[in-house]
Amino acid sequence: MSSTIKQDMPLLASREGVWDGVYRHLDADCNIIDQHRSRLFIRFKPEEALPYHQTNYYTWEDGRTEVHDMPCAYVNGSREVVFDSPRIKGLVRELSDDPKSRSTFLYWERPELPGVYFYEMINVTDCGRFRSRVWQWIREGEGLIRRTLIQEKKITNDWRSLEPKA
Repeated sequence: MSSTIKQDMPLLASREGVWDGVYRHLDADCNIIDQHRSRLFIRFKPEEALPYHQTNYYTWEDGRTEVHDMPCAYVNGSREVVFDSPRIKGLVRELSDDPKSRSTFLYWERPELPGVYFYEMINVTDCGRFRSRVWQWIREGEGLIRRTLIQEKKITNDWRSLEPKA
């Protein structure tokens, strides 16, 4: 019997919806070097070839904006989502050793930053409405070069109700 991403990764599936937050980028000495608001759309479409789809909208105080669209692959039963977009290449896994099922681990690289790799930990509250995320930016031969701290609140489970029209 084949499984689906939502069956195999229930913690990740519980994150489906729209999340608003703030990203704070810190240098290796913990000085804030950038900050911006975010709205993330996390969608699950098990019937599609790329069943996990995340779109990140970033907005800075000076009016700058960025949008990053990341449809992701899933191999039935693998318990691993694979990012392979122009922006990032990596994977997502739930941490099976987390007795409270609150934590997700990500590893990725960005093609425009050769020699830099990222580790991310995502922790969600038991109520499922808040999450905190930490990225660690590691440069080969140098070590930690930056951290990103992200605080988010789930706005709705119904991403369709807020998704911008194309």
